Amino acid sequence: MDITPDSIILWKYGVLKLNATILVTWVVMLILVSGSWFFNRRIVKGKISTNIETLLEIIVSFVYKHLQEIGLQTPEKYIGFIGTIFVFIGFCGILTIIPGYIPPTGSLSTTAALAICVFIAVPLYAIKEKGVIGFLKNYLHPFFIFLPFNILADFTRTLALAVRLFGNTMSGTLTIGIIISISPLFFPVFLHVLDLITSLVQAYIFTVLASVYIAAATRTFEEVKTKGD
Repeated sequence: MDITPDSIILWKYGVLKLNATILVTWVVMLILVSGSWFFNRRIVKGKISTNIETLLEIIVSFVYKHLQEIGLQTPEKYIGFIGTIFVFIGFCGILTIIPGYIPPTGSLSTTAALAICVFIAVPLYAIKEKGVIGFLKNYLHPFFIFLPFNILADFTRTLALAVRLFGNTMSGTLTIGIIISISPLFFPVFLHVLDLITSLVQAYIFTVLASVYIAAATRTFEEVKTKGD
């Protein structure tokens, strides 16, 4: 039984390898990009189903409200990035209903790539919002002696994002694989449903943490002090 899609080698030539992680990731991205283009085109032409339009509005409204609750005053600046992460991780989890499918989020390389995207996005958003000097001041808060600890925190939280998503996704896939091999047919169905729910929860947790990091980086000390008062 394959624990991670990285171990499934589909093609190899010398040092070049094509594993299931790369293939499935690109398939998922192709589906999402094609679906986005198709539905956007249908919306513009007014030919989209009411049910599908309602579902899309629910997703966008959910992400928008979530960003507001986190403390981002202008969610429209971040909804593209945060929404894309949420939809990608969530869709990877939804596809677990397909027999034999192993989500790419069960690979540490994929979750690390997502965490690195957040790691890069945080300072970019902060610099855009407060400037370079304002962003660098974050590392001196509350006192300059906290500089090394604040820098270390950036790397540790990135590692935590990657490992948390990877561990939860991999453990769910591994558990279902074990149960299927030793139990009747119907019991694993309930586990698949549970794993589907867990995958959506993990997508939500990942995006919440990413939003919190961005909000903390873009919020000025004066804003924090005002809210505290």
